[in-house]
Amino acid sequence: FSSSAPGQGWQWEWENDAGTWTPYDMEVAIAIESAHNRQQPFLDLTPLGFCYLIDFQNMTQVNRQSQRCRRIQRRADMAYPLVSGPLPVPKGGGSVYSNGGLPAAGLGQPCSCQQCMLVLSVKTNTGGTVGGGAGIQTLSRRSLTIQRPKTSPQRTPSSAATVCHAPLPQRSSLAGLSRPALQRIAMAQSRALIASGVPTVPVKNLNGSSPVHPALAGITGILMSAAALPVCLTRPPKLVLHPPPVSKSDIKPVPGFGHCCRKTTKKQARKGKTPEEVVKKYLQKVKSPPEEDCTICMEPLGGPSGYKGPGVGPVSRAESVGRLAQCGHQYHFQCLVAMYNNGNKDGSLQCPTCKTIYGVKTGNQPAGKMEYHVIPHSLPGHPDCKTIRIIYNIPPGIQGPEHPNPGKPFTARGFPRHCYLPDSEKGRKVLRLLLVAWDRRLIFSVGTSSTTGESDTVIWNEVHHKTEFGSNLTGHGFPDPGHLDNVLEELRAQGITEDDGLMEK
Repeated sequence: FSSSAPGQGWQWEWENDAGTWTPYDMEVAIAIESAHNRQQPFLDLTPLGFCYLIDFQNMTQVNRQSQRCRRIQRRADMAYPLVSGPLPVPKGGGSVYSNGGLPAAGLGQPCSCQQCMLVLSVKTNTGGTVGGGAGIQTLSRRSLTIQRPKTSPQRTPSSAATVCHAPLPQRSSLAGLSRPALQRIAMAQSRALIASGVPTVPVKNLNGSSPVHPALAGITGILMSAAALPVCLTRPPKLVLHPPPVSKSDIKPVPGFGHCCRKTTKKQARKGKTPEEVVKKYLQKVKSPPEEDCTICMEPLGGPSGYKGPGVGPVSRAESVGRLAQCGHQYHFQCLVAMYNNGNKDGSLQCPTCKTIYGVKTGNQPAGKMEYHVIPHSLPGHPDCKTIRIIYNIPPGIQGPEHPNPGKPFTARGFPRHCYLPDSEKGRKVLRLLLVAWDRRLIFSVGTSSTTGESDTVIWNEVHHKTEFGSNLTGHGFPDPGHLDNVLEELRAQGITEDDGLMEK
């Protein structure tokens, strides 16, 4: 719709671990733009299947489970092409459009050809031009000519002659468009062609396998080629999730590791006699609280805590505010105790402002098994080493007191899950720290899946893994030069450092 975020040219994006910006899915972006236009302070994405809260005042996205905060931005972008009506067909062929792309009178019956509609929509939304700046040409009369074959051959399932397709703009006409804009137009066109069933010439693979749908290969390739961007029309990308078959004799232990399997069976033992004692261990007394708000209850630090729930007893005025020893952030003592009671109560505390961890943080990962070994294949981008394969296996079960809904069953979809690391020095370092995270029950959690929207299921817990072996089409494979550094940073955010890896040896 023209009133939606993409229709008006607005793009909503979130900041990923590499510091670059990733666009939201179409449905989510439209929901965010709608809430932004209504001047809502917050937007809960749970109804859309995502466990996030959008804070428009701070322009952040907050994970409702881990409380991890990411920046978001609203960026002006090229509006999606809109088609308000069918493209007319000239009488006798060879007629042209005039008056800025509007159909001239008496040109015959409309043509619903997807390719013609694409040309008209691009022209309509760019005021008669494609792109901008010096050297960008207005769509010429020739570029909007409707061409018909002299004869109309009878179509059969094996023949697919193209009829009534307007030529696309010349290379110079599309050169001003950015790569994302071209890709977006091309993929929208591809989906429309697939849905409409328009017959076109099939595109075959070089290796002789099944033909590629021309809407995915042909139209995209034509648009990208017209903008002088590299494209291969005859070799579509291939998704490779798993390596070639490996015999048991080819599987070897990871060098430097004296074991190949790790299990978790029960919840970590609590540390500290009471929540108050745990919190006091990490606090320093504050005699004169500053004139600012507690960021947990949003009440002034000089006054009482805004928390009125159970589980927190009264405190003296001298102990009403505390400063976390390492990071220096200050909170109401009762607010920190309430926050601790709402977590795993494992003897650790995490600053809600800067995420500094006090003590040893543990999670609520269900019981399961982690296997790891070396297979004799190389990952893309790591040709000089073999591959570490990690296999996670967690069965379904009943939620415990540390889970969102104690006593209720939880599901475990997609297990066993296979993940991959290069068998290099850095890859083995990451594996050691992943073992620490597994022991602390931080690899997985129980919550709502951001992919399917299913609740009470096992989900990843903010430590990214590569589950695609031979390609990176989904973003979950190789090559990815920054992946290992990103995982180390994510583990550090969970309180796991290289010193923990040394203890693991």
